[in-house]
Amino acid sequence: MPPASRLLVAQRRLALALRGGLAALSASGALGVVSSARAEPSSLPPEVGYDYGEVLTPRSASMGGAVRALGNPTEGLWQNPANMAATRVYHLGAQAKIGAEAGSQLYGLSAVDSIMSSSRLAGGVGGTLGFQDPEGIERRTTDLRFALAFPFGDKFFVGLGGRYFRLSQDGVGPLGDSAVSSGLGGENIVRSFGLDAGVTLKPTELLAISLVGTNLTHPMNGFQPTTFGGGLGVGGRSFSVEADAIADFDSWGKTTARVMGGAEALLSDHYPLRFGYRWDQGLSSHALSGGLGYNDTAFAAELGVQRSITGPAATSIFFGFRYHLESSGLTPGPTDSF
Repeated sequence: MPPASRLLVAQRRLALALRGGLAALSASGALGVVSSARAEPSSLPPEVGYDYGEVLTPRSASMGGAVRALGNPTEGLWQNPANMAATRVYHLGAQAKIGAEAGSQLYGLSAVDSIMSSSRLAGGVGGTLGFQDPEGIERRTTDLRFALAFPFGDKFFVGLGGRYFRLSQDGVGPLGDSAVSSGLGGENIVRSFGLDAGVTLKPTELLAISLVGTNLTHPMNGFQPTTFGGGLGVGGRSFSVEADAIADFDSWGKTTARVMGGAEALLSDHYPLRFGYRWDQGLSSHALSGGLGYNDTAFAAELGVQRSITGPAATSIFFGFRYHLESSGLTPGPTDSF
């Protein structure tokens, strides 16, 4: 069987495993919603808890979202698919996000493999389930991803990602019980496919430049905004700093910008310490973030916190765990490394 076909078979198996895992996460999320049954509706605008439908890991959230250039393969699945091919790994991840004031929860699983294919083709699958404001808008989302990436040498990487997205909203919206803001009563508001694409250039070992487009099929709705932007990152294993900027063409009825920056330092070879900043033109807000974690050859555990300092007051907490399957000896070793 050709290497690309073997990789696709492996990814299909991973997709089936993710489907089962997401079913378990759905039950967990439902328990979280039930536990909030006596809570009041969120006073924040729905856009705050939804956060443009972006999927952030604890690391990317801690760095303000600035990981498009220097993101690891698992983050590449969500932020820039080209980066899945930048390192030879086989990573399995789980993550969660809790939005305190917004009453939101997001649970996700992912798997990224750039080892199994001798042609160096990398592939990833992942999915998230989201719940927002159960006593208010009562929004639920399902976001499934599949991506492929290929390295052209050790300096240029190209990635394409597909996404299936579904959103329903059964509660009362900000305008009260109305057809305009209360959803469709059990029917999906959005159910569509999207396409992401990204490239990353590493002219030197310490410098990375990226360009990324999301939802390039242009679904023409604010739940799946088409965006285009990129990042510039400098750093190595022990320290890195990155700045990103994107243009959002759909979320606010006009083109708006988001600018992000972050820095990371690895202490004692195991403990990453991170800080970040984000400016959101659409929400007229500034946010600070930070996080820490523990990295080993076999696994990584991470925590991140993001807090707005102007605009709508909101706090989000991110948890994540990543298992490095290549360290187990169950996978073939990489034929080369970048």
